[in-house]
Amino acid sequence: MYMFQGGFETFALLIIVLAVVVLWSTVKVVPQGYNYTVENFGRYTRTLQPGLNILVPVMERIGAKMNMKEQVIDIPSQDIITRDNAMVTVDGVNFYQVLNAAKASYEVDQLQSSIINLTMTNIRTVMGSMDLDELLSNRDTINAKLLQVVDAATEAWGVKVTRIEIKDIAPPRDLVDSMARQMKAERDKRAQILEAEGLRQAAVLKAEGEKQAVMLAAEGRREAAFRDAEARERAAQAEAKATEMVSDSIAKGSVQAINYFVANNYVKAL
Repeated sequence: MYMFQGGFETFALLIIVLAVVVLWSTVKVVPQGYNYTVENFGRYTRTLQPGLNILVPVMERIGAKMNMKEQVIDIPSQDIITRDNAMVTVDGVNFYQVLNAAKASYEVDQLQSSIINLTMTNIRTVMGSMDLDELLSNRDTINAKLLQVVDAATEAWGVKVTRIEIKDIAPPRDLVDSMARQMKAERDKRAQILEAEGLRQAAVLKAEGEKQAVMLAAEGRREAAFRDAEARERAAQAEAKATEMVSDSIAKGSVQAINYFVANNYVKAL
């Protein structure tokens, strides 16, 4: 009887321990930034939010643990032929965020691989429809087109593509050398044009300065001649006035005036 009672207590203890283990296994703590999907006998039923959650024992289990934070994946480099038949090597990055954990888990298999392949395909489509010059100068336009197309395609997967950035566009080496020579020729041409423009401007300024100098000199000579003539005119007027006064005095019989007139003519004769 004692042995039977001891065995029963052991069995009861095992049952209690097993029950505690089972109950504890149904308690799930979801960390911040994650969502867990719950499956009931293999079928999706609900999504667990961050915090403490309880599952139904035996019937429910965790299906997928989905990262809900914004993530970045590298897009491998690939060769692309542009519309003008130039081959370039292109790579990039894709920023995305899972908005619906259930769709991201069950609507697509291998989410990141699918996003990478979708992005690479659209990079070939978008950049292959452009000329090389457009490709090198309109990177923002390319990024915007890729974002629009890829984001629309991944919406059914519960994913929001926030940014797509083209990191590097590498043309062939011979094409790079040709572009470098072309740029050097353009810079030399601009330098020569600027130099010629500077020389022309200097010549214009010099001619303008010489013109101003000649005009100022002529103005000075004209002013000097005018003042010289004015001085002679005033001297002539003074002499005429003096002569008139002397003549009047002589006419009146003034001895001093006669002496002045004789002395003045004597000085002029000397």
